[in-house]
Amino acid sequence: MTHPFYAIHSHGLIRVAAATPRASVGDTGANADATIALAREADARGVDLVVFPELNLTSYAIDDLHLQTAQQRATLAAIATVVAASSTLRPVLLVGAALVRNGRLYNCALAIARGTILGVVPKTFLPNYREFYEKRWFASGAGLTGLTIALGGEDVPFGTDLIFAARDLPGFVFHAEICEDYWAPTPPSTAGALAGALICCNLSASNIVIGKARERAMLAAAQSARAVCAYVYSAAGPGESTTEVAWDGQGLIHELGDQIAESKRFATEPELVVADVDCERITQERLRFGTFNDAATFAGTPETRFRRIAFDHTPVLADGGLERAIRRFPFVPNDPARRDDDCYEAFNIQVEALSKRLVAAHAETIVIGVSGGLDSTHALIVAAKAMDRLGRPRSAILGFTMPGFATGEGTKANAWALMRALGISAEEIDIRPAARRMLEDIGHPFSDGDPVYDITFENVQAGLRTDYLFRLANQRRGIVLGTGDLSEMALGWCTYGVGDQMSHYAVNSGVPKTLIQFLIRWCIRTDQYDAATDAILATILAQEISPELVPAGADGALQSTESMIGPYALNDFFAHYVIRHGLAPSKIAFLAWHAWRDTGLGAWPQDLPTDARIAYDLPTIRHWLEKFLVRFFATSQFKRSAMPNGPKVSAGGALSPRGDWRAPSDGIATAWIEELRSSVP
Repeated sequence: MTHPFYAIHSHGLIRVAAATPRASVGDTGANADATIALAREADARGVDLVVFPELNLTSYAIDDLHLQTAQQRATLAAIATVVAASSTLRPVLLVGAALVRNGRLYNCALAIARGTILGVVPKTFLPNYREFYEKRWFASGAGLTGLTIALGGEDVPFGTDLIFAARDLPGFVFHAEICEDYWAPTPPSTAGALAGALICCNLSASNIVIGKARERAMLAAAQSARAVCAYVYSAAGPGESTTEVAWDGQGLIHELGDQIAESKRFATEPELVVADVDCERITQERLRFGTFNDAATFAGTPETRFRRIAFDHTPVLADGGLERAIRRFPFVPNDPARRDDDCYEAFNIQVEALSKRLVAAHAETIVIGVSGGLDSTHALIVAAKAMDRLGRPRSAILGFTMPGFATGEGTKANAWALMRALGISAEEIDIRPAARRMLEDIGHPFSDGDPVYDITFENVQAGLRTDYLFRLANQRRGIVLGTGDLSEMALGWCTYGVGDQMSHYAVNSGVPKTLIQFLIRWCIRTDQYDAATDAILATILAQEISPELVPAGADGALQSTESMIGPYALNDFFAHYVIRHGLAPSKIAFLAWHAWRDTGLGAWPQDLPTDARIAYDLPTIRHWLEKFLVRFFATSQFKRSAMPNGPKVSAGGALSPRGDWRAPSDGIATAWIEELRSSVP
């Protein structure tokens, strides 16, 4: 596929690799050959940047041989060989070598692109403790800025003040540091990131001892989070001298604190671990994170001191696949342990928040409408746990099922079964007589027997339910517990004011629909309630999502929410990338297509039912994304601007105007719709 939409570079993604070549004990020719072999493999895989280990051309563990003229000259020859070979290769190469300059030997990273050495960065922090003796051989690059070094007959930029940026590929901006540099309390990559680098790289030797691999991963995760960047780390592997130490060849790629790729360790063959890092996402994160900009100011604005070395990368805008795992459910981890940890936190955030509100409001009861659907079910089990935590009887929860013109017997039965199983106070109020009277009073055709099921017909029912709940709360010294979720607020799928948009406390407002389903499964799996409750929860999970406001058609089919607004799985995917990351619609479509196009690709959350594992093609994704953009940006904000209090639950964001999301109620969706239509085939 040749349309630019299918190319990662159209969406701010850069393909990076951590290389683990077979090392040698000072055989620079063999090291150059090993480097070139992996560079060619990277070229074949469409890689933009390859990070090699520390001193991979010279060799690291050769001790005093570093100070031999023959070794130094051999290193220069190896560099020349790699530079020549790079002239026909796509990737920029970050290689390690020991170089003499002005009577000193420096442990360096060389950036090489298509036959040119872009610049040389010397190591700043030299370990000289325990098994390390680097100060015996090398000089620190600390304070060396604005300099050059003679290499291959050229004067090449030299210093710790270099970042490298592609002229023709926005976001491809990287910085290099070396091994000990990121063990330091003040890693050079922090200044590099503050100066504008989006990808920070570490050429490392780093011998292996028990537990050190975890430490490296921790540091890479922490630095990518703190410096708001991608971090590519490559450690020396087999072949280096094991006279006193050993090597495991760990390669890591992190982005904003998350590990997105890792090599095999102790591999016997050379390895290239590849991933696409999202530089648009990193840029957007920096725009949102004001502390990053403050840090740059407090550090003296590093971009005014760094030299930005420009180069032409000439990217090819064609489909090269995607070397990156995209979660179908951004709010739900695929890993079972992380999923359960997240569910534990989300559930207890809700319980704690509701407990505090009950105490602060001096409320004696909780009033809740129980429909037998997902949202009211989840709000109810949160309320039950809050009462347990406060030491209050569950009978102080007043549950009301309020059947209307389209309420199914199954959902009403589920509502009653759940209320009985939880031991709350339960009543039923038939809203149909009041609804008929209101429809008659306003002259609606339904009151004359015409089957007109318009928005007024639906909202009369939704509004009456909320009106009853508020008056019941007045009467019984309670608060109305809202049941609507984050997905519904994103889509505006709620009745404004006197309707399900309003409550005294919206306990689900920070939880998307897809997460609610997994939270209920977690409650069942972890025995939060008894067997009778678990059984009815499982039944509710299995039913069709429906507002049940319009009577079934001639075929008996119930009103289907997802047939009208789109699959919640897709809508939650869209919402995550709009709310949390602010990505362009075409980028969201690109990610959704890679996540959802094939049920056999990628991982699924372990307890997702098999029949829910479905695929969506690009036309379907584009169709529902355009509907989402209209609803989110043009028609729903006024409902969010007046939404009640409720706890933020996910780092993916919330929609309260007092929290994560502030937007005009009279906004339009034109810019988003035009970008989608112009960029997605």
